[in-house]
Amino acid sequence: MRLSRDKVNVLARAVTDALKQMDEVEFIEDPNTIRQETRKIIEDLLNNEERIDQSARQKIESQKRTILEGSQEWDILYRKYYNEEVKKLGI
Repeated sequence: MRLSRDKVNVLARAVTDALKQMDEVEFIEDPNTIRQETRKIIEDLLNNEERIDQSARQKIESQKRTILEGSQEWDILYRKYYNEEVKKLGI
């Protein structure tokens, strides 16, 4: 799923605000620095997810016969290939 930069910033701000509310968390950096790092982490996760998705879709498309997206067989293969790619990355 692609999120706009604004939506990622809103999400990063929400995470930072939630961390501020926790008694167990103490910021030793400026909250804006924390928000920027959170945004970077979210963007990296989304980019990894997109690569995994594309790889799983490519494997399905490379089958000898056409498998229609949305079919039960496609869903099963997608989950299988998606999980294989996740394991390769060690996530």
